[in-house]
Amino acid sequence: MATLGTYNFRPLRFVLKPVFPLLISFLLFPALTWGGQTFPRENAIVKAVRKVSPAVVNISSSKLVERGSNPFFPWESDDFFNKFFRDFFEPRKRQYVQNSLGSGVIIDRTHHYILTNHHVIVRASKITITLGNQQEFEARVVGTDPESDLAVLKIETDTELPAIPMGKSDDLMIGETVIAIGNPFGLSHTVTTGVISALNRSVRTEAGVYHNFVQIDASINPGNSGGPLLNINGELIGINTAIYSGAEGIGFAIPIDRAKRIVHDLIHYGRVQTAWLGITVQDLTENLVNYFHLPINEGALITDVVVESPAKERGLKRGDVITELNKYEIKSSRNYYDHLSQHTASETVRLTFFRDGKSHKIGIKAASFPSDLALNLAFDRLGFKVEELNRRLATQYRLREKQGLVIVAIRKGSQADKIGLEPGDLIRGVNDLSVNTKQDFTKAVIRYRLKEQITVLVQRGWTVYSISFRM
Repeated sequence: MATLGTYNFRPLRFVLKPVFPLLISFLLFPALTWGGQTFPRENAIVKAVRKVSPAVVNISSSKLVERGSNPFFPWESDDFFNKFFRDFFEPRKRQYVQNSLGSGVIIDRTHHYILTNHHVIVRASKITITLGNQQEFEARVVGTDPESDLAVLKIETDTELPAIPMGKSDDLMIGETVIAIGNPFGLSHTVTTGVISALNRSVRTEAGVYHNFVQIDASINPGNSGGPLLNINGELIGINTAIYSGAEGIGFAIPIDRAKRIVHDLIHYGRVQTAWLGITVQDLTENLVNYFHLPINEGALITDVVVESPAKERGLKRGDVITELNKYEIKSSRNYYDHLSQHTASETVRLTFFRDGKSHKIGIKAASFPSDLALNLAFDRLGFKVEELNRRLATQYRLREKQGLVIVAIRKGSQADKIGLEPGDLIRGVNDLSVNTKQDFTKAVIRYRLKEQITVLVQRGWTVYSISFRM
């Protein structure tokens, strides 16, 4: 039978006695260490926030909204449809001011440019900037880009303003500490910290799909939109956006390297000039893999190369299969267009492609899309040709309108043909842009040519149709 050994147990009070002085010292003097030194409270986060906070601003925007009371005018709350239906109905109008809050950051101390989100200031009639010291300025819009959800504002003042130090986002690491500053729910200069949870996130919203977001584990709430995301050194690495309403416990930011390119275009051109290489691609199917004897089964097959385009100059040709764009894997034509849309004209885009069973790498300096190709692109992809409405066309198609854009030809077998569009139909809008002239239509085609689909507003008689087209 086993027996327990004999142990010499000491009274508990003798064991705990040496611990009491140490415990009391931690309770009464929590900042003390073993050597009597205080822990530094001014850590890297405190220093970063102190350095950057003066460049973070509160943005208050207001717009005048009209509402009618006509029961036969169900689109009165939709600005897009309201522009086209107001001519047919005359609802009683009442006006009120709608206010919204957001954040922004000063990026240029000389010209007083402010970077924020597009959705913070969209359709604003007045924008007020409030600094951390409560100084207020009125700002104007320099340029805005709904596709990236970025906007640049400018303050006209002789007052010297602080600007945020710029960082970069091409070397971000998952797990590294980040700091967000903004004005959630109007609470000025609120600071939150977290880590980078993921990179190159794509987020689907009601407005569309946004690519290449930085995901962080800090919530980005209304009012945080447009505020800076900082690294531990207090450098700007992203612009926070609350465009994804379904997020709980997570946030998203637009990487600063992409924002820099967009800011350059908005300041110099007032709009973003998306990259154009001059090639058309399609999905790589099993039949095409067998036909070209390819060692791969995913990619974007080049089906056309425009003469005098950047791609033509660099030697790309039909039958080449793109498998990588700036280190991003390309698995389909949609994949290619989505990643290309993240770049602007004058950037060098690096492609990996297969030709004759071998992999090749090449750098191509992108250009802006030539405006004279836009109408041809619309005819090829959408299937209709347009002209500005004049007296001859109005008589020919028995149109009462005095101006607008009228369809004059339909390509057989095209999307427009299958939908049932006819010569004499009027084009009223493309996505959120109203269209009255060829120039309007050209701008819309260039702007949305890389989208998966677009919405075209077509009028026939007294009826207006909203029609989706694949791009």
